[in-house]
Amino acid sequence: MPRGNPNAQTMASARYQKKKGIIAKSYKIRQSLAEEFAAACRKAGVSQASKITQLMQQFIDEMNTDEENDIGGE
Repeated sequence: MPRGNPNAQTMASARYQKKKGIIAKSYKIRQSLAEEFAAACRKAGVSQASKITQLMQQFIDEMNTDEENDIGGE
């Protein structure tokens, strides 16, 4: 839970995120890439978090499909 003396909204947000299994992750990437990504997301009218989630899921699905194809091809 949040530290200090959080307000009711902060506590509610923390409970919701815990219930939904939402965590914060931190990655180090080139600043220019991060800025271009932010601009592209603004242009597309999507949040960066939703686009990163979509890209991660797409990659996971591709890897799972490749793994299934490798197993079936043996």
